[in-house]
Amino acid sequence: MASFQNRQNNKKTKAAKSEGLFKQVEKCVRLLLDNPKHPSLKTHEFDSIDHPYDPKGKVFEAYIQNRTPGAYRLFWCYGPGKGEITIIAITPHP
Repeated sequence: MASFQNRQNNKKTKAAKSEGLFKQVEKCVRLLLDNPKHPSLKTHEFDSIDHPYDPKGKVFEAYIQNRTPGAYRLFWCYGPGKGEITIIAITPHP
């Protein structure tokens, strides 16, 4: 019986973590759309990913989480149209 309860608790913990991450991603996207240079995003250029629309264009990294092992990052760029932002990837920090 204890083993079953442990599995149920683990499922609840994983679901809560996923929901928390979803809320953090949602907040990051809202801030990004409002002000890509918002201080809490710590937005900076990222050279290891190519811009999908413009070979000379810049790709940026924004923080979704801070002070967390494997903290999630959001990679984005401007385009394809004027005033548009494209999210390239949402990944844990290596």
